[in-house]
Amino acid sequence: MIDGSMQDFPLTLDKFLDHAAKWHPHAQVVTARGGGVERIGYARLAERARAISSLLAGFGVARGDRAATLAWNSQAHVESWYAVMGMGAVCHTLNPRLTAAQLASMAVQSGARLLVASADLLPLARSIAAQASGIERILVIDGDADDGARPPATALEPLIAGAPGGIAWGDFPETHPSGLCFTSGTTGAPKGVTYTHRGCFLHTLRCLQADVMAIRSSDAVLAVVPMFHANAWGLPFTVPAAGAKLVLPGRHNDGASLARLIAAEGVTIGVAVPTVWLGLVEHLESTGETLPSLARIIVGGAPMAPALMARIEAVLGVTVQTSWGMTELSPSGTVAPPHDPARSASVSGRPAIGIDLLLTDADGVALPQQRDHEGHLRVRGAAVIDRYFGQEAPATDGDGWFATGDLARIDAHGNLVITGRAKDLIKSGGEWINPAEIEAVVGALPQVSLAAVIGRSDPKWGERPILLVEMNDNEVDGAGVSDAQLLEPLRGRVAPWWIPDAVIRLDAMPLAATGKIDKIRLRAEHGSA
Repeated sequence: MIDGSMQDFPLTLDKFLDHAAKWHPHAQVVTARGGGVERIGYARLAERARAISSLLAGFGVARGDRAATLAWNSQAHVESWYAVMGMGAVCHTLNPRLTAAQLASMAVQSGARLLVASADLLPLARSIAAQASGIERILVIDGDADDGARPPATALEPLIAGAPGGIAWGDFPETHPSGLCFTSGTTGAPKGVTYTHRGCFLHTLRCLQADVMAIRSSDAVLAVVPMFHANAWGLPFTVPAAGAKLVLPGRHNDGASLARLIAAEGVTIGVAVPTVWLGLVEHLESTGETLPSLARIIVGGAPMAPALMARIEAVLGVTVQTSWGMTELSPSGTVAPPHDPARSASVSGRPAIGIDLLLTDADGVALPQQRDHEGHLRVRGAAVIDRYFGQEAPATDGDGWFATGDLARIDAHGNLVITGRAKDLIKSGGEWINPAEIEAVVGALPQVSLAAVIGRSDPKWGERPILLVEMNDNEVDGAGVSDAQLLEPLRGRVAPWWIPDAVIRLDAMPLAATGKIDKIRLRAEHGSA
């Protein structure tokens, strides 16, 4: 007797765009363009992406090769993503907010031979190529090329109409690499993370669940999180998979630009780091505008102060979903369910099926009690890193757990609460101080927009905490708040010796390339006595 079986159906990422093209052909991808928009249906976008695959093959890009992108969130970038990944090449996203030297180092490590760059980033692309000799060609999107020096820069758009056909998509194992992204380096040297088709496919299915991103075909999703970091939280896959409208802001994510785009396109879900929503809120507070279509926003990438979450929900009239993730997790780890009455700024949500959490001590030994005890957070799952790019040693322990570097608690309901970064801890007189607890208290003050605590060298104690704040310009009494008043809420909430020795007011909190507070820069500028 012959047993029955199921079809061999490789979980490759091209299937998301093909699904959208077949079953949601007229759902749109919309890109902001200099005061207007460019829009296209999924069916036409898929045709163009396949044409670009043919062009890439003609330029010598083969399965397994790395093709880099240096671009903003736009239709052309989405097309390039699917063109590269669909043909079995690896899409290495470069962050245009880093320096040419940093990006060239990453391109040298990846061995990228071709670079797709936004026209306004062409000078940076040429500087990268000058320092990464392996890059043989630059393809220019979202604008025209020029006749500058080598390597040759060619505008992609005029070539698409005449591109040959015949390039098959998805003709490789689902375990084949799909993308390469380097960590942000906010707490250490950047490291490369290689994504696979299978990992990202399963990550997409997880994000689509009703208790996670809950995206429907009727939604219009604004993806502010950049495509050049951590897969834009998977949105270029999840939104087409649902057949929803994908709204892309291009280069501009200031409050005024986002308000216009949200209003014009009827955006229902927005996804970005907290600093982006702060900019939108401040714009609306100053203009009195409203955005009635916007129902939910998903935040992550950095802790959110309770006062900021309350302010966002009040001004925008939305539900805020907090989340936690990492580049190494493809990147989503936990998300607060959209209709959970226990949502709060301090809670980063629960893990969905496909990812597991473990709390350990500093030596990696599992805590006997996993609920309501602080520990070092480890994770494992189908979309979690196994080893970093170019490294032979695994990034996990013998049981497959990846150490995130975060300190955390898990409450009785399974909600994750990130309590700090192990590397951010301040050792003062031999005892540890957790900056995140101080930041949460000060950041809750309505007069404070952003707060950060770092260790400053001290001849007696080794390190002492100092508080750096960016004040809320829209609060009338913000300028009149004294340093003592900023520190007063800490008394009785933290140990007396945790209270910062100094308060430094900044005109603008320095942000890293991914929108997180740049503590490396803060330590460099303010960490010496």
